[in-house]
Amino acid sequence: MTLLEETVAQVIPVSQELLPLIEAHLNNLIKPQGSLGRLEDIARRYCLICGNAAPRLGRKAVVCFAADHGVSVEGVSAYPSSVTPQMVRGILNGDAAVSVLARHSGVELLVVDTGVNDPMEGMAGLLRHKVANGTRNMAQGPAMEVDEARRALEVGILMADEVHARGVRLVATGEMGIANTTAAAALCAAYLQCDPDKVTGRGTGIDETRRQHKLEVIRRALSVNRGRLDDPLTTLAALGGFEIAGISGLVLGAAARRMAVVVDGFISTAGALAAVRLAPAAADYLFFGHRSHEQGHGLVLDSLGAKPILDLGMRLGEGTGAVLAMQIIEAAVKTYLEMGTFDGVGVSLMLER
Repeated sequence: MTLLEETVAQVIPVSQELLPLIEAHLNNLIKPQGSLGRLEDIARRYCLICGNAAPRLGRKAVVCFAADHGVSVEGVSAYPSSVTPQMVRGILNGDAAVSVLARHSGVELLVVDTGVNDPMEGMAGLLRHKVANGTRNMAQGPAMEVDEARRALEVGILMADEVHARGVRLVATGEMGIANTTAAAALCAAYLQCDPDKVTGRGTGIDETRRQHKLEVIRRALSVNRGRLDDPLTTLAALGGFEIAGISGLVLGAAARRMAVVVDGFISTAGALAAVRLAPAAADYLFFGHRSHEQGHGLVLDSLGAKPILDLGMRLGEGTGAVLAMQIIEAAVKTYLEMGTFDGVGVSLMLER
């Protein structure tokens, strides 16, 4: 049995056994019942994921997977693929948005090369797990061989193992890869069996003419790969990317270890969707950090029954929205754990009659 198969077998639904105990504690906190709104929902979900009515928060980490996409030669992005290694360097140097936000939030930032088309020389701190030098052009055939997709998934699983061993109990997804909104849109269209126009956005800021071209490229990719789209893994291989598969593996690995995952924007959500197709119970372990401004993210969130924590009009990726949302999750759990209770502090609740 492969590492991927073993991990998928270990992903089981979250038990609801502790729910009455969690609810009783929430209702005993010194506040009107339900008055903390979604913070109570978040705390409840976190407890259930951990399988503990009094969980420890532990450390926080964001894992940013980086890779290039062969489909970039089709002119689907405002930037050339050479920008991918430049942006990875910026993240490692602490100059990127996710770097700033991770520092601000006390979140460990790990950057993983799963398929950048560059030797990435001299990049201190980079975790090197390159499967290949970028994917192939999905508009002409499968982006990855199935074995390559499996290897990228297993990199994500290994990263889940690594951060869990460090005491991380809340992990966020991040990515960097020019043209990856194209791959994400194609994946979402295939998994949801929807018109790709509904999930194809402007990515790096292309105009409507370029978006229409991007849509045409995605339609070609779906057509040329149509015989590979009847299975979650072969679909991921045909249309995805090494960083998207890494995110999928991180979700699966974290779920197998009962660790909460904070999913970032549209591209990360495509990775999470692939993970849920591979192991449906993985959905129980997910928080969705924010609603991306990228077209189609809302449709994919709705398909997963997900309610994002933040809606700030962001569409950068990298893990930025997920890192911000981690602060809300941590605040929710701390109020649950640290607030006084009516029983404990002797406060009486006066009810109108």
